[in-house]
Amino acid sequence: MKIVFLAVFILSTAVHLYASARQDKKLRNLTKPFLLLSLLGFYVLAARTPSAAVILALLFSWIGDVLLMPKGVKWFTAGGIAFMISHAFFIAGYCRDIDFGRIPGALIVFLAVFFLAAVAYIFSKLRPHLPKALFYPMFLYLLINGAMNCFAIFRCVSTPTAATLTTAIGAALFFVSDTSLFFVRFNKESRLKTHFLVMLTYSIGELMIVLGLL
Repeated sequence: MKIVFLAVFILSTAVHLYASARQDKKLRNLTKPFLLLSLLGFYVLAARTPSAAVILALLFSWIGDVLLMPKGVKWFTAGGIAFMISHAFFIAGYCRDIDFGRIPGALIVFLAVFFLAAVAYIFSKLRPHLPKALFYPMFLYLLINGAMNCFAIFRCVSTPTAATLTTAIGAALFFVSDTSLFFVRFNKESRLKTHFLVMLTYSIGELMIVLGLL
């Protein structure tokens, strides 16, 4: 049965990416709810002992997907809050595999500075295009995504395996997806005109996070 859920995820993702490239909003909205639900079903059935934190992370990602479908600042904000909660649960899921005694202090400082600088640079480009009320909430959101990436890297450093590296790469793709989404939504002068890159990096990222956690 887990293969069925994985097949549904792959098929719905493929159709959704086609719809994103064609800017077919109706087909995008039709397929989007299936992405994380099918991935959640795959994780629950594939994991020997499913983690409640990971289940909740995927569930809130799905809620975020659904809330981002309608237009409007309120819906965008609600979706962002759901994804912030999702990142927090992913961090909790990573922490059970991290031996913090094996994480060099210099790495913690480096990653904190790196993601703070990266987010600051991204928002220096976005600032002219964002509603003032959204600037700081979105800035905070992307920092939380960066924190999720930090803990994925800590997990990889603590236990360097193909699985932990897979999750870390998936987390990085999630960061790229969110950054791309901000430019697609708010910067009309951006080269990114469709949600194709947003959803390509998001769907592959979420799948890699799950595979690495399995």
